[in-house]
Parts: sequence; C-alpha cells; structure tokens
Amino acid sequence: MSVLPSWNDGPARSAVLDFVTRIADEEGPDYVAPSERIATFDNDGTLWCEQPMQPQVFFLIDRVKQLAEKDPDIRERQPFKALLEHDHATMHQLGKQGLMELAFATHAGMTEEAFDEIAVAWLTTAKHPRYDRPFTQCIYQPQVELLDFLRGNLFTTFIVSGGGIDLIRAFAEDAYGIQRHKVIGSSARLRYELQGDHAVLMKAAELTSFNDRDVKPVNIGLHIGRKPILAFGNSDGDLAMLRYTKSGPGQRLALLIHHDDGEREVAYDREFRLSPLAEALDKATDYGITVVSMKRDWNTVFGD
Repeated sequence: MSVLPSWNDGPARSAVLDFVTRIADEEGPDYVAPSERIATFDNDGTLWCEQPMQPQVFFLIDRVKQLAEKDPDIRERQPFKALLEHDHATMHQLGKQGLMELAFATHAGMTEEAFDEIAVAWLTTAKHPRYDRPFTQCIYQPQVELLDFLRGNLFTTFIVSGGGIDLIRAFAEDAYGIQRHKVIGSSARLRYELQGDHAVLMKAAELTSFNDRDVKPVNIGLHIGRKPILAFGNSDGDLAMLRYTKSGPGQRLALLIHHDDGEREVAYDREFRLSPLAEALDKATDYGITVVSMKRDWNTVFGD
C-alpha cells in the first residue's frame, strides 16, 4: 500500500481515507478549504510511547539526579526520593499535573535557550528502559505516516499535549515534521529580563497552563483560532478535544488509539493512573469517535 502502509486495511484506515477524500474534493458537498484543514494530535501515548511513564517523567528524574549531585540531601526528600527510586506508586499519587509542576520547578531560573540545550542533549542520549533505544525512536510509525499524509493533503498539523511545551518543541520538527510554533503544551510562567543589552525570557517555577482535559480546547481556541476538523488522542485527557472537534459543522473525524497490543507495546487503558482511558473508550460510539486498535489496525508500531 502506497498510502499509510503501516495501517492495516480495516474500518479505521478506511475512515481516514474516506474523510480526507471527501474534504479534499472541490466539487463535492463536503469540501473544506485548506485554511480550515486543522488537525490536532496529542503526543504522549498518541505519537510516542508513554509507558511505563511519560518521557517527560524520565527527563524529570534525570534532572533531579543532576540537582542531587549539587545537593545530596535531595535524595532523602520527597517527592525527589520517589523519583530517584522509581517509586511508581508515589509518582502516581502526585498525578500528571503534580509531576509537571515539579518538572517546571526544577528548571526555574534558566533561559529558554538554556533549557532547549539541556532538552536536546537529553533526547540525544537518554534511552527507553524497555526498548533500549532513544525515546525519539519510540515514535509510532503509523502516526508519522498519517501526519505526512494529512500535510500532503494541505492540512496544518498541531500537537496539543499535556506534556511540557518546551520539551516537545526540542524534537517535534525532526520527529514529526511539526514546527515549534505549532506545539501547544503545558507551560511554565516566563519572565522577561534584560541581561546587559541582551533580552531573554527566564523560566519560573510557576505552572501557567496544565494543558489537559477541558484546557485543551481552550488553548486550541487561544493559540490556533480555528476548530480542528480532525483530532487524535489516546486518553480521557483528550476527550474534550475530541468532542470539541466533532461538535462543528460538516465532515469531522475524531480518532482514539487503544493500546491493546501487549506483545509489541503495552496493553493498558483505565488502569494507567497518570493518564487513564475509560469514558472515551466506553462512550466512543455515542460520541462518534473512531477507535483505532493498535493490535488490529497497525502492522507496525515503531519505525526502524
């Protein structure tokens, strides 16, 4: 198959191809102008592997290790102790927002450029604990193909993630072909400073936006200014974005990846406390969401 070769023939692939054919047909009733062909994708669990924890958490752990080298007392203080000991139970109690707040606190006091250098260096060397390959090689090949296919049909593709915006920006263009300014994520407050004649933005410890659940459509409205006609997620944290996408007029497609392949990846849904999938899966039919089965619909998970 020349189009979406890592997708198996079936209802999910057909739904994507039929949708794009309809909205791209200038003579058809469902035509959508290219300026309105907006597609939004979650990142963790939708574009790359988020098990056993989101890569942002592993990034946080390595950052805490660096801080502990300067201040060894950190090793005995919670929640840093839990991070360094990979105490998943305690980390799950913190929740995704709590971990994000902690991550931003560990990067406070540095410029955006300094953070970007740290993030790029980490992404170059850090490896997934199970697959023993860089996290940027734990990206889902079928989704890379889908992003390319959509852009080939004049879609503008965005990432709308609960993950930290700066970490995603450090790799999104190389990995997904999505430029930095098309990434929406959780963010820390920035402070403008003049250092001599040099103007910089300094990262503060305060969380500005935790881009999850109902906040995703709000930030889409703020930063994109158009309602997507296609959205792709993998958890209840994406449900508001999916329903927001489906609520508009004309042809619209909301997709949900279900991680049901325990051999090639990890089978999970509602039991993943950091980012569960329950309501979106249970009510997918009622909400008009197309469920994509990793086991059934993808013949490949990760690229080479």
